[in-house]
Amino acid sequence: MAKTVYNTATSIDGFLADPGNSLEWLFAVPGGQPEEDGDAESPLDEFGEFLAGVGAICMGSTTYEWIVEHEQVVEHPEKWAYEQPVWVFTSRDLPAVPGADIRFVSGDVASVHAEMAAVAGDRNRWIVGGGDLVGQFFDAGLLDEVVLSLAPVLLGAGAPLLPRRILADRLELTETKSVGQFACLTYRVK
Repeated sequence: MAKTVYNTATSIDGFLADPGNSLEWLFAVPGGQPEEDGDAESPLDEFGEFLAGVGAICMGSTTYEWIVEHEQVVEHPEKWAYEQPVWVFTSRDLPAVPGADIRFVSGDVASVHAEMAAVAGDRNRWIVGGGDLVGQFFDAGLLDEVVLSLAPVLLGAGAPLLPRRILADRLELTETKSVGQFACLTYRVK
């Protein structure tokens, strides 16, 4: 059965990005970016398998803007990493990646979730981030799973993983494993 999944890397202290919304801290961790030789064990190896099972993607505007700027995908659309349709929640005009199926939306997550489910069919729906957007899916009862790759980094501040009070009665640990320098945890949302 298709699930709505929040799959992300995070610092041990629960931040997705540093105070400047950068992910450079993640790329500095061995296995935090694709290795040229392909020999290093990395969560990215498993992430490729995860992404193959995804039929629709959703992200917030800060995440989208970081990808656009970091990868320069407007100027180099061949660098856009997603074949799946992507919904971007935003309240302002953002540049579109030429040739990519990007849908700029705002408002309630429930109607967007319904569109994503219809497009994805029996494939999963991936919420990339940010944390507040994921929290809106959780609040609406539309989040099924949280998959975390904890990097051996403490940022002290930045964009929070999921800025909601969610207690143990709502999360069930279903899998733990280490992959290189990362501790990978999967929780089912009850």
